[in-house]
Amino acid sequence: PANPLNTPPHIKPEWYFLFAYAILRSIPNKLGGVLALILSILILIFLPLLHTSKQRSLMFRPITQTLYWILVANLLILTWIGGQPVE
Repeated sequence: PANPLNTPPHIKPEWYFLFAYAILRSIPNKLGGVLALILSILILIFLPLLHTSKQRSLMFRPITQTLYWILVANLLILTWIGGQPVE
């Protein structure tokens, strides 16, 4: 019989949800996974609000440039990991 609490291993989300799927799958506790996903999204929402400088150009903020490229690399890696089959 089918178990409604178990997802078959061949089912995976669409590509634009793979990063979230990788975060949820990496933490064994369901509540911890959901909290990690919510916190990662909240960080992205509130991080621009912390910027108080009058200068808006990225040329004068190399740390911001570095953090941006780390974020892009992190999203790409998590998307790739989310697409890998479950072991």
